[in-house]
Amino acid sequence: MSRVGRVRAETGAGWRSFVRRRTAVFFTFFFPVILIVIFGALVRTDPTGEGLFTEPAAYYVPGYLAVVVLFTPLSRMGSEVARHREGNRFEKLATTPLTRGEWLLAQTVVNAVIIGLASVLILALVVLLTGAEIVFSPWLVPYVLVGVGCFCGVGAVLGSYTGSQDGAIAASNAIGLPLLFLSETFIALDQLPGWFEPLVNLSPLTYFARGVRAATYPQSGAPPVAGVDPAIANLAILAVVAVVAFALGARSIPRTD
Repeated sequence: MSRVGRVRAETGAGWRSFVRRRTAVFFTFFFPVILIVIFGALVRTDPTGEGLFTEPAAYYVPGYLAVVVLFTPLSRMGSEVARHREGNRFEKLATTPLTRGEWLLAQTVVNAVIIGLASVLILALVVLLTGAEIVFSPWLVPYVLVGVGCFCGVGAVLGSYTGSQDGAIAASNAIGLPLLFLSETFIALDQLPGWFEPLVNLSPLTYFARGVRAATYPQSGAPPVAGVDPAIANLAILAVVAVVAFALGARSIPRTD
């Protein structure tokens, strides 16, 4: 079987495994929906006031998308790798032609499909419930795909070095929550202490948020990066980080149990 055939077969198996777990399917889509309802429809933004949500509703679109682009790959890949280790599945996979990189690529494709569907739902709800005026830019597609690839790699690393599925999920939450709120998603950079800016720039989610905001909300006034359009420049930076994270994730997956 060719490499494409192996990845396609593993992708199909991963997709069927996901849809058979109805609880996982429900909460994958329910979590971002409830977040939009709470923060977007109930709390609401106040561009003329003070506090956390002082920007127009469109400013927070990258944050809502980041909920699924960040948390779904981290928790799903972390728990999936841990589950395979506990079931001695990597030892069995080692006897097949499927490589670790191909296995991770197949899981990334499954996550990309899931998160792509969730992103469409999120954008529709944000517009309907918050009245956000956004541009449905084609740049959203590569941003979601590259972001998923990046955090699938990070999730694979977490699953490889934590002791159990519970440990992998706990680690993904411990890493995901700070990244979600401190990467220019829901909290603007000028609301943080000046000394914190270098740490914000270390987060790959920052480049996702900056790029998606530049593409969907031109009024944000996102500055060019080294003279390059911010939507292109931030995607390029995120892509470089994604390649490194994916390579580290594939390398960390154990050959045996």
